[in-house]
Amino acid sequence: MRVCTLFSGGKDSTFALHWGVFKGFEVNCLITLLPRKDYSWMFQVPNVEFTKYQAEVLGLDIIQYHTSGEKDKELNDLKQALKLAKEVKGIEGIITGALLSDYQRLNINIISEELGLKTYSPLWRKDQKEYMRELIRDGFKFIVTSASAYGFPFELVGKVIESQDVENIIKAAEKYGFNPAFEGGEAETFVVYAPLFKRELKVEGEKIKISEYEWRFVITHIR
Repeated sequence: MRVCTLFSGGKDSTFALHWGVFKGFEVNCLITLLPRKDYSWMFQVPNVEFTKYQAEVLGLDIIQYHTSGEKDKELNDLKQALKLAKEVKGIEGIITGALLSDYQRLNINIISEELGLKTYSPLWRKDQKEYMRELIRDGFKFIVTSASAYGFPFELVGKVIESQDVENIIKAAEKYGFNPAFEGGEAETFVVYAPLFKRELKVEGEKIKISEYEWRFVITHIR
């Protein structure tokens, strides 16, 4: 089946993409929604414009589609992006990295059904702690590009996450009650290497403190 992956450049959509490839799907493009606002109900915001570099090292075409970021409009923007992918790339389905968000998964499913596309969400309801450990075991390298949860180890923002870092995140999540895989928006990530990448991305940027419990890593250069 010919499919596209709804792709933010973070760990979840990248893992879902790899799942699709190894399950035998013909993944022929990525779709990235680019919100015009700092907050979106549906889509990741920080650094998503850099997904074009990930597409390059994956050897895949990418459709970057601008969205208003407004709750009542971004669903229509998603529909138009999927419609474009169906017309241009001939896709029959869409792979998503949805973990726990019923709002996100339900809306994607509804829009896909309206367009006659099948939807696959391989990470849905996975054990969050084991999933984080699995990412590291499978060779995924990612940086935390933003964090906004009380108790989060903010020293990890801007750092390539390693096995011990994952254990520290899990320990903090257990103590302070945030989601260890960040599905509640506690943090965002950017993948710099994964098994299907032809080479690793080298990322440079600036770590910024927004408030006492919010930090962001702004990517300035990728090579």
